[in-house]
Amino acid sequence: MYRIPNRRAIINRRLVMGRLAERTDGAARPAKARAAALAVFRDAFRAGAAEVHQRFESGGASGVEVVRANAFLIDQLIRSIHDFGVTAVFPGASPQSFGRMAVAATGGYGRAELCPYSDVDLMFLMPPGDTAATEQLVEFILYMLWDAGLKVGHATRTADETLRLAKTDLTIRTSLLEARWLLGDPALFGQFCQRFQKDVVAGAGGRYVEAKLAERDTRHERMGDTRYVLEPHIKEGKGGLRDLQTLTWIARHLYHVDDIAELVDRGIFNNSNVARFRKAQSFLWTVRCHLHYLNGRPEERLTFDIQPVIGERMGYTDRTGVRGVERFMKHYFTVTRTVGDLTRVLCAALQEHEAKRARRRFRLPSLNLFRRAPAGFKLDGDRLMLASPETLKENPVTMLSLFREAQRLELDIHPQALLLVQQNLGLVGAQLRRNEEANAIFMDMLTCEHDPEKTLRRLAEAGVFGRFIPDFGRVVAQMQYDMYHVYTVDEHTIRAIGILSRIEKGELAQLHPTATAAFSEVRSRRALYLAVLLHDIAKGRIGDHSEIGAEIALDLAPRLGLDEWETETVSWLVHHHLLMSRVAFKRDVDDPKTVADFTSKVQSPERLRMLMILTNADIDAVGPGIWNAWKEGLLSELYYRSLEAMEMVGGQPPQRRFVRVQVCKERLRERLTDWDQETLETYIGRGYSDYWLAFDADEHVRQMRLMRAADEAGHDLHVDVRGHPTHDVAEVTVYAPDHPGLFAQIAGAMALSGASIVDAKVITLANSMALDVFRIQDISGRPYDAPERIERLTRRIEETVAGRLTLARELTEARARSLPSRTRVFKVPPRVIFDNRASATATVIEVNGRDRPGFLHDVTATLTSLALQVVSAHISTYGERVVDVFYVKDVFGLKIDQPQKLKRIKRELLESIAPPDAAAEDAPETAKGTEKDAEPVAAE
Repeated sequence: MYRIPNRRAIINRRLVMGRLAERTDGAARPAKARAAALAVFRDAFRAGAAEVHQRFESGGASGVEVVRANAFLIDQLIRSIHDFGVTAVFPGASPQSFGRMAVAATGGYGRAELCPYSDVDLMFLMPPGDTAATEQLVEFILYMLWDAGLKVGHATRTADETLRLAKTDLTIRTSLLEARWLLGDPALFGQFCQRFQKDVVAGAGGRYVEAKLAERDTRHERMGDTRYVLEPHIKEGKGGLRDLQTLTWIARHLYHVDDIAELVDRGIFNNSNVARFRKAQSFLWTVRCHLHYLNGRPEERLTFDIQPVIGERMGYTDRTGVRGVERFMKHYFTVTRTVGDLTRVLCAALQEHEAKRARRRFRLPSLNLFRRAPAGFKLDGDRLMLASPETLKENPVTMLSLFREAQRLELDIHPQALLLVQQNLGLVGAQLRRNEEANAIFMDMLTCEHDPEKTLRRLAEAGVFGRFIPDFGRVVAQMQYDMYHVYTVDEHTIRAIGILSRIEKGELAQLHPTATAAFSEVRSRRALYLAVLLHDIAKGRIGDHSEIGAEIALDLAPRLGLDEWETETVSWLVHHHLLMSRVAFKRDVDDPKTVADFTSKVQSPERLRMLMILTNADIDAVGPGIWNAWKEGLLSELYYRSLEAMEMVGGQPPQRRFVRVQVCKERLRERLTDWDQETLETYIGRGYSDYWLAFDADEHVRQMRLMRAADEAGHDLHVDVRGHPTHDVAEVTVYAPDHPGLFAQIAGAMALSGASIVDAKVITLANSMALDVFRIQDISGRPYDAPERIERLTRRIEETVAGRLTLARELTEARARSLPSRTRVFKVPPRVIFDNRASATATVIEVNGRDRPGFLHDVTATLTSLALQVVSAHISTYGERVVDVFYVKDVFGLKIDQPQKLKRIKRELLESIAPPDAAAEDAPETAKGTEKDAEPVAAE
């Protein structure tokens, strides 16, 4: 039985019964007596819950103590209600009829583990032929509990009914495994337990274990199949409380133990395993109790906004280079990995148990009669085993060979072998890291065509990866506290390797067509795979992780057997792994200087190919839904233009630009053969060179037809919305008279309609009309394609441009109506960066800030008020962070280079993007005006 200090301070049954007697004595009507009794029970429950809460908040109780104290509180409350019902509410009934019923706690409550806002599960076990008086008592108990404020799940059945259901329903069987007698007839409950063990549990251990592990796998898959998600579900997630409970259920079913410590006597766990189980359980229960208390409800997801609060409450303070919340979450992920380790230990014992039964049954020494195991190993079914427990100590390289051979033969690794590896991790030291054979084996695993992701994850889960590559060990469970990154650094890296392998094999040709095509021309697979492995290896350190990672690559690559050229290439790729995404997402690729500056850094087609593939894998591995056709299109456009520039022989860029414009015009003439020549040339003459280079031939044809139809219909404003044929976006084309503020008006209308702008091209035509093209998604990153939303968006754009909609008021009201966002917990310092070198004709302004409705409208409205023309815009959102880039000119069509003018622009932009709670934000950062100043967020 669990021990709770000073239990009577939580609830004292004698005092409760005394108060009941005082308040109900002499009550003239039963209803009045019940109301008085309910008040006593409610007060007792609230006072007890408050006492438990106070102990927890003061640091006097851990999560384990809280859940046990809560269970004790409910136990005593139920017993008090029962006793009062028998003695005071139904005094005329026969005591024997009440005494034959048994009441039991089931599920988590049966384990005496009850979180502050968890459900209370009860079973009312009835004898055959139960009386009406018993049913009335059950009803009284339940209504008192519900009215006192508890959530109660219950079942009222006979033993026969319960056993019949337990045989067919896995959930009911599991809840009954933990059934605990509370009150009533102990003999009835004892007989039921004996029958449950004999009729339901006995002989069904294997089937039960198989079903529970399958249930666990399904749950993991539903929750993302990784423990390293950055907003984990503490109850159902991988490595969470449910996994610990699954271990307990399996142990109870197979070994009939009431406490996990009893597995030591069975030879399943050792004392160290039990201690790790207790420590993990205590940590997870404490976190879950904090979650419940802070939310005032049974919240189970450890969301971003709650993580720093719980981390601070549990004593995780900031340290140099690492925030307290990151330390807390790293500990959380370490604990979930411990749960996985314990699961492997138990599974190893289970499989050994089943193997012995099979050998006794079939009298066979082995089932692997036609397969030969590699030297130093043996086979157990489809699992690879070590030849003997001493194998690792005799030759530590075998520790890596185990994973390599399993990968090569496409076998599972026996849990017992993994357990031996974990017990001998001390063998992975400097000597093994210097071993050429060991390093060659590691590179073979990394570059193998047989699922390197699965093998590296096995290696990481076993603890070998982080010891063999200590720099990788530093990023294990390393989180990034933002809403963009979904996984920890190590999980992101391993997923990136898996994506890289699938790109190479052509399995992701639809998602990554350009990267797939480029892979066939890559000179060194080893360099590319190692670069992907190391691209984030220095995350979490003080300084630029790209620069530090490049230095790590120079040391590690030769150790792993790469030659001088490969080493230099890996280091360059790691140093510049964010370059391509920065340029593609934040610069105008139609500007020749953008491509020229990019190719001057990349320098060679081989680097370009490898950087393209690395960038694809990196972004795709950030999380579900991050990679889309829009990003693929931007990167591919930069890739092919850069490849063309590198391979160009002779000719000057201006000449090539002129030729490209003429080619675009000629293609249009070939397509619009149904137009008379005079009309066609009139419309062709409206477009300046930037228009012709901004779109392809299909777009030119569509836009020309759109403009002509609007002109002939006499429409001053025409809005066209369509799904883009190759990108996950909707494309909005606005043809309207050009005037200052048009861009801001359209952006505001889109914000009111719940659209997120991912790119914009602002075109001024020779007839003083504007042709602005926006590509939009909804706020979750999906195409904005619902017909009713498109209709509302079109209407709002028309009303705004016509002046019938007051944007400022509408946006203010929309912000007031919006619910508080989780992004409010993140501090994104507003920042404005100028770059007068990125373009030959425009000033590039980069605006960083925390995302909110109307952000883009506020920025563009400010640019308009400053008499600036936006000629191109590139809009990106990374979780809570907005990175908007504008190519702007002054009223004379020139760059802005006057220091005072730049200072004013910066000041007013910072004011426009300051969040409502600006006082709580960090002070805006100072920008020095170069590309290097911009924080690389695009693909981190």
